[in-house]
Amino acid sequence: MREIIFDTETTGFDPASGDRLVEIGCIELINRVPTGNTFHAYYNPQRSMPAAAEAVHGLSDAFLSDKPLFAEGIDELLAFLGDCPLVAHNARFDFGFLNHELKLCGRVEVSMDRMIDTVAIARTMHPGAKHSLDALCTRYGIDRSHRIKHGALLDAELLAQLYIELTGGRQIGLTLGSEREDQDRREETAYLAAVRPVRPARPHAATAEELERHAAFLATLDKPLWLDGLAPG
Repeated sequence: MREIIFDTETTGFDPASGDRLVEIGCIELINRVPTGNTFHAYYNPQRSMPAAAEAVHGLSDAFLSDKPLFAEGIDELLAFLGDCPLVAHNARFDFGFLNHELKLCGRVEVSMDRMIDTVAIARTMHPGAKHSLDALCTRYGIDRSHRIKHGALLDAELLAQLYIELTGGRQIGLTLGSEREDQDRREETAYLAAVRPVRPARPHAATAEELERHAAFLATLDKPLWLDGLAPG
């Protein structure tokens, strides 16, 4: 089975407000194994890069100024994507930008039926834990020491390793399944302890008044069962 892991970098969060896709990186998997085939491209967004976005991925106006427009490389990208499932982290974000660019070019949008979201998988497997790419790489022992800034191809490479782990792959950290389950239980317990209020212990010893009332009640009972067989005192 062929799958494509992909990631994008953009000028912001919302294509509807004018943000554009500026980088895409894709990794090909066959039967959950990377083949070595990749696709990577930068695009001129035809707008300025906000400082906040540049701080995340480091792509400046000067760097992107001589890059092709998305429409100029669209056929090569679509040929690489093919018609197989597309895997992304927080996939609606990446699908949203990819389909916005396709729509601007007058091309057919990618069907959401092809979407596999690793955030959704992680939430099911690790409820209450952190689900960022960094946090999940740490959980699964995936080395990200070379990741200084976000980059589409680099993040797609990390995500490919994570996706393999999330779907029962190679267990990069060589952690036994039972140990992983124990760790998950410990983290879930810690999470629940953090979100649940701590209540002080309630008094559980009867007061003198309660004992007196209890004795008075017992005196009203006629031949209680628990006294059967006992010699009269």
